[in-house]
Amino acid sequence: MAVSKTTLKTLFGVYGIISRQTLLLPSTLRCSVILSTRSIYERDYRRPGQPPDTRWPWQKIQFDFSKGVEGIKKHIGLLKDEFVLRWTGPEGKPLIEHMLEQTRVQWEFRGPESLSQWVVSSDQEIGGRSEAYIKLGKNNTTCLLYGTLCSAPPRDGETRYSGYCTLRSKQPLASFDRKKHYDWSSFNTLHMRIRGDGRPWMIPFSKFFLSSRGRIQDDQHVLWLDKVKSIGFTLGDKADGPFQLEIDFIGLCNDLAHTEEFAYELYKRNPEV
Repeated sequence: MAVSKTTLKTLFGVYGIISRQTLLLPSTLRCSVILSTRSIYERDYRRPGQPPDTRWPWQKIQFDFSKGVEGIKKHIGLLKDEFVLRWTGPEGKPLIEHMLEQTRVQWEFRGPESLSQWVVSSDQEIGGRSEAYIKLGKNNTTCLLYGTLCSAPPRDGETRYSGYCTLRSKQPLASFDRKKHYDWSSFNTLHMRIRGDGRPWMIPFSKFFLSSRGRIQDDQHVLWLDKVKSIGFTLGDKADGPFQLEIDFIGLCNDLAHTEEFAYELYKRNPEV
């Protein structure tokens, strides 16, 4: 996991991560939703008892000349597109269209290529026994996350807690694998259609709050909507057994009736005298 992982929660069961800070929001589902903003240097997880990898960084790289040439062509093309879109307007849209935008579908599942934007993981990374899978739903119009949750910790003598499954979007990349962020500053609500009850979920960003490893933090702040790195769904309620979550789309909405900036108390940990 991250060096300084932080989590934000709300009253509906959804959480997201900001600069390795995670935002949580409770829901009637057994899962949480994750948003991510600025990244921090992460080290690869090493199972207890596993010997460290002592190879030098360049020894881990596999060189391939032909793939290198193809990669250069690809990234030069992406760089060209970036310049063209920058002249057009924010995110390649005319300025007036960007300013008047009220809704946006950020992710929808309409074919196998849409699944390549997501990563599934579980506590098997730390020796656990939970299983998580992803596939397209009926008629290839939804995403189905399913599997089995098992909260029994691995028998390695060190790991005490286990039992989680996660579906997380990949961070967008610019040319030459530069990391990009989603800019959602024009919106104030997360809009999703999931099964469930078949109705869309609209969760204000003001309901997210900061926590770290399940503990609510004193230093709360508003979600940085111009630095969103990814969004994800995590199941970890210790209710062992099979589960499934079907997602139609994940979008954004500017709800003009919602004027709240932050739903929780803001105060300094060491207030000035």
